[in-house]
Amino acid sequence: MSQPARQQAERVMARADELAAISETPDALTRVYLSPQHLQANQRVAQWMEEAGMMVWQDSVGNVCGRYEGEQEGAPAVLLGSHLDTVRNAGRYDGMLGVLTAIEVVQSLHQQGQRLAKAIEIVGFCDEEGTRFGITLLGSRGLTGTWPAHWLAQTDASGVSVAQAMVLAGLDPARVAQATRRTEEIAAYLELHIEQGPCLEQAGLALGVVEAINGARRLNCRFTGEAGHAGTVPMTQRKDALAAAAEWMVAVESTTRERGGNLVATVGTLCCLPGAVNVIPGEVMLSLDIRGPQDAPLDALLDGLLAQAQAISARRGLTFSAEEFYRIAATPCDTRLQSLLTDAVHQAQGASLSLPSGAGHDAIAMAERWPVGMLFVRCKGGISHHPAESVEADDVAQAITAFSYAVTALASA
Repeated sequence: MSQPARQQAERVMARADELAAISETPDALTRVYLSPQHLQANQRVAQWMEEAGMMVWQDSVGNVCGRYEGEQEGAPAVLLGSHLDTVRNAGRYDGMLGVLTAIEVVQSLHQQGQRLAKAIEIVGFCDEEGTRFGITLLGSRGLTGTWPAHWLAQTDASGVSVAQAMVLAGLDPARVAQATRRTEEIAAYLELHIEQGPCLEQAGLALGVVEAINGARRLNCRFTGEAGHAGTVPMTQRKDALAAAAEWMVAVESTTRERGGNLVATVGTLCCLPGAVNVIPGEVMLSLDIRGPQDAPLDALLDGLLAQAQAISARRGLTFSAEEFYRIAATPCDTRLQSLLTDAVHQAQGASLSLPSGAGHDAIAMAERWPVGMLFVRCKGGISHHPAESVEADDVAQAITAFSYAVTALASA
C-alpha cells in the first residue's frame, strides 16, 4: 500500500470523526435534514471541497456540491457522492465515507495539477435516510427532478413542514426544481459505501462491487382460523391460525434458501389473537419482507410463497389473505461500470467479489437518469446504523486506491 493512500485514509478517518461530532445529541450521532447540524456539516464538507480545488455550492434542496473542472470548461461530469444525513444513534461511516473518499480522489488530482477530459463533481446528499420527514432519497431526487409537490407539506414530529424547514434554513421552497440536473450534464454516478453486511468480511476482502440494489416487496398477511378452548377442542378438530402461520414461516425460510440467487425473506412482525394462554389462536397477523437483486426471481418467489400459504390454509381449514403495502424495483448497476470497478478492485486487492446491496442508496434515484456503479467497503461485523459501525484505515486506503483508478479511467475517456 502506498504511503499517500495511507495518509489519505488517515485523513478520511479523522474527518469522519469530525463530522460525527456534529450531532444534535452529544452522546449519539443524529443529524437530520435541514437541522443546524446538517447545515454545519455542509459547511465543513464545502470547506474540504474548496481545499481540494473545487468550485462549491449548496443547491436549492440542501445538497452540498463541488465541481472540479475538466480540460474543457463545461464538460460533462463524473458524479461521485453519498449522503451526509444519518439515522438516530448512527454510525459515522454510513454515507459520510463515500463523500470523504471522493474528496480525496479530487484532492490528489488537484495536488498533481491534473485535469481530465470530464469534470468530476461530488455531492453530499442532504437526506437519504428520511429520518426527519419520512421521505427517503430526498436529496438525490432533487437532482433527478422527481420531487412530488406534496413533499413540501410533509411534517416532522414537531409539526414543522418541509417547506417551513427550508425557509428556516435559508432555502426557497418555490425553487426546488432548480436542483434538477440536465441528463447531458452528468456522464455517470459512482457511489462508495460501507457494505452494511457481513459478506466481504466473510470472504476476507476489503472491497466488493455491487451488482444491483435489491428490490423489495412488503406485505401484511393474515391467517384466520377459529378460536377455541385449549382444553376441550380435540387436536384433530382445531383450526389453529398460529400453527398454520408457524408452518408457513418455516416454508418461507426453506423455500427462499432453496431458490438462492441472493434472495432473502423475513417475517418481522407477528400478532396472535386473542392472545391467551388457554385459547387456541383464531387469528394471526404477520409481515413478510422479501428482497432480491432481480425483479423476475423476486416476483416468482413471492408468488410461490403466497401459494404455499394458501395451500397450508386450505389443508387446515383456514383462510389466508395478504396485502402488499410496499414495492420497489431492483436497481441494476450499469454493467460497464461494474466491469470498470471490478478492474479497479483487482488492481487494489488482487481479487474481487460481486454482491447485491440489501440496503437502499441514493444510487436508486440516480439510476433513473444516469448509469450508476457502487463500490462496497468492508465494515466490522457487518454492523451499520449503530454506533459500533467500524471500518479499518487499511481498507479505506485500498478503497481510495481503487476508487481513484476507476474515476480517473472513467473521466479520462
